[in-house]
Amino acid sequence: MAMKVKEVADLTGISVRTLHHYDEIGLLHPEETTGAGYRLYSDRNLEMLQQILFFRELGFPLKKIKDIVTNPSFDRLESLTLHRKMMLEKRNRIEQMLATIDKTIQHAKGEIAMTRKEKFEGFDFSHNPYEQEARARWGNEAVEESNATLQGLSKEEQKVMGDRMNDIYIHLASLRHVLPDSGAAQAAIKEWYDFLNSGVVGHHYSLEAFKGLGQMYVDDERFTKNIDKFGEGLALFMRDAMAAFADSNKES
Repeated sequence: MAMKVKEVADLTGISVRTLHHYDEIGLLHPEETTGAGYRLYSDRNLEMLQQILFFRELGFPLKKIKDIVTNPSFDRLESLTLHRKMMLEKRNRIEQMLATIDKTIQHAKGEIAMTRKEKFEGFDFSHNPYEQEARARWGNEAVEESNATLQGLSKEEQKVMGDRMNDIYIHLASLRHVLPDSGAAQAAIKEWYDFLNSGVVGHHYSLEAFKGLGQMYVDDERFTKNIDKFGEGLALFMRDAMAAFADSNKES
């Protein structure tokens, strides 16, 4: 049975205005709009709305959500599985921080003693476990440039950069079942190439280095595991897409 917009708002806890906005921007069109202008939402609409709200909970911007859910290769079940993994990671980080807060409160009351190390458990400043491999592969100069650039960014700038990286990974994950040398795949991998060479990581990747980086995504299981969190097989897809991009853009 179809639901009116006010009923959907009451059910989900989001506002009627928000639902209208989702309709206006093409993110969630109701199944039907009556002659009197009433929006009617089907069960299929509610499933999509749930998906959208999961993305919102994880901090995705509306434009990116629209790009993902309207992509012909979008797989709802696969996306839900990814959401679960990401939320479990988020929960684990929160639980670690809560444990540190609880211990700190007890320490402040004189109930327990905390070591210096314990006071900072749960904080994550994106330590890069692959730095040694990067140094060996691309040289110390490239790594030092990248580190210096990252350290010079504010926390907000680092967050923006992290969000942009996630957006690119998510977009690539949505395309990983198409041919790596297809137009869509190559346009998406160019975004990754342009991002790496935009100055935010402090180093310029030649086409050959870009191709080699893609190979490392597959050769090093830690890279593979990290990248495949966005979708199984993504690392392999990126390697092939990066190789195709490098080969097709070489100067003749």
